[in-house]
Amino acid sequence: MSNVEILLIEDDMDIREGVRILLEGEGYHVTEAENGLQGLSLLSDSTDLVILDIMMPGMSGLRTCEEIRKTSNVPVLFLTAKSRESDKLVGLMAGGDDYLAKPFSYVELLGRVKALLRRYTVYKGKGSEISEADEGYIELAGVRINRNYNEVIMNGKELNLSDTEYRILLLLMESPGKIFSAETLYESVWNEKYFYSCNSTITVHIRKLRVKVEEDPQKPKHVVTVWGRGYRFETRSE
Repeated sequence: MSNVEILLIEDDMDIREGVRILLEGEGYHVTEAENGLQGLSLLSDSTDLVILDIMMPGMSGLRTCEEIRKTSNVPVLFLTAKSRESDKLVGLMAGGDDYLAKPFSYVELLGRVKALLRRYTVYKGKGSEISEADEGYIELAGVRINRNYNEVIMNGKELNLSDTEYRILLLLMESPGKIFSAETLYESVWNEKYFYSCNSTITVHIRKLRVKVEEDPQKPKHVVTVWGRGYRFETRSE
């Protein structure tokens, strides 16, 4: 695990120290930043995960995440003292992949970290040797997606999808026409137990995905909602 790079952006020195000790005990390499600007300066191509506090003086965590998303699809785990569902949605809309409210247990934090890193290494192809000949693609309705890492091309243009958006699209495109219930989609993509409150999380990510893959996100032709049942990838043209 020593090759895994985690960037921790948190203004509370005690929290930073506790999280760093925990993660280094698991073999991760941790780089610390005490504010958003410093964190952005330390972000690099080798960063595998960003742990980001929302409530920071100066540049907020939300703004910092928006800046990260301009150049990187690295997973972002938000830490915040707020636990309202609306605050969680704001974080997801800013580009976050997961959300952990303070105070949190180190067991829970470690579980979230490992889940995000596992998804990132699998879907980005990091830490594995995948030859060009082994790369598999799915191409449906003008959308071309790589099965092994986050590469999606539409009309000859590469789309900048977040890790979560990519995983949703891949799941749907691997079974075109199949309807995925909210529960199945959430547990397959997030690898966590589904609860009814998870619907809002799914809705946010579907909305953001449609902005990138649909000509008219308000009238989607690819990522389609089947009311009362779930979502599917539509290949038929109307």
